[in-house]
Amino acid sequence: MLTKAPKQLPTPNSDFYHFADTLSADERAILQKVRTFMESKVQPIINKYWVEDAFPFEVLPAFKELNIGGLGYEGHGCAGGSQLLVGLVGIEMARVDVSIATFFGVHSHLAMGSIALDGSEEQKQKWLPPMARLEKIGCFGLTEPLVGSGTGGGLTTTAKREGDTWVINGQKRWIGNAPWCDISIIWARDVDDNQVKGFIVENKSTPGFSVEKMQNKIALKVVQNGQITLKDVHVPEANRLQGGNSFRDTARVLRGTRYYVGWEATGCQMGAYEHALKYTQERLQFGKPIGSFQMIQDLLAKMLANIVACQSMAIRTAQLADEGKLTDQQAALSKAFTTAKARETVSWAREVLGGNGIIADYNVARFFADAEALYSYEGTYQMQNLIVGKAITGFSAFI
Repeated sequence: MLTKAPKQLPTPNSDFYHFADTLSADERAILQKVRTFMESKVQPIINKYWVEDAFPFEVLPAFKELNIGGLGYEGHGCAGGSQLLVGLVGIEMARVDVSIATFFGVHSHLAMGSIALDGSEEQKQKWLPPMARLEKIGCFGLTEPLVGSGTGGGLTTTAKREGDTWVINGQKRWIGNAPWCDISIIWARDVDDNQVKGFIVENKSTPGFSVEKMQNKIALKVVQNGQITLKDVHVPEANRLQGGNSFRDTARVLRGTRYYVGWEATGCQMGAYEHALKYTQERLQFGKPIGSFQMIQDLLAKMLANIVACQSMAIRTAQLADEGKLTDQQAALSKAFTTAKARETVSWAREVLGGNGIIADYNVARFFADAEALYSYEGTYQMQNLIVGKAITGFSAFI
């Protein structure tokens, strides 16, 4: 008697419209290299580190070999590449772990991006090459304990010039990578002209600079966030970002990183969806895989539709960035939409897994929690909508 071979089921694939195929062959190779690293080095260990609220320093040597520091920026040792590649790399990282994508985004896009966009030629030559090689890791100090959405006009961290030195006092909070990195980009208000200025601070050798690791987070637990205290920190004029002379210059950096969060939010959904889909193919109830049930398939289809919508918006945003046409309001709309949809998608993924959806071992719980951080950081959902609202009505609703 012949035994019927088991049915070959589709492999979970959240790039349903094959967006990665729009990259050049060289960029696809970079993307594949990142995917291999994330699946072989990060996926097997990440749940353990997430539960323990710790960073997997063991993967950094292999991470460095990817040679993607400064992705999207040209020259000074940076990896270069299109904004589409930047985004799809962010997706590849986030679909395995959002914290790793955030670590890289803070270092490569916020810290390196500040120097690339607002630094002098001398500063770029000095700092970008070792940062691109990940020999020096950076963070970005803007948010404060009492100032989040109001950083544009309400920074309490101050900088006072004394000859060729600046004296900085204040605190920064929620600063990713801060407890262990080497370089901080600190934004402070110049007490003389009341303008926001940027400074490169060497964490480990600057007197008066200290960091306390933030504890007991429920999201992005692998990213190490810190509260920075600056007490009479002396920074030479040579370390002041020469092009960072107002919050408008800070906002130039944030425009790119804001829509990068949209890529992370999309990757977060993709990871949750792929784990949920695989679970439905294997989990049996009433003698059948639950993936054969109508209500489960309805949820999976809705999750995939959210993902494709977010991918489409993020890709168009990247195209505008590559053309030099991306506006603050376009970046804001992308961040708001993708993070809101991420909350919905990961919620459905958790629902599909039932009780197993709240256990880290099944991966979906990690994405479910991490989506909450994406929804709030780099500007809250409401603040992004007010940026869009001002652009489309001509009226500012900000206080």
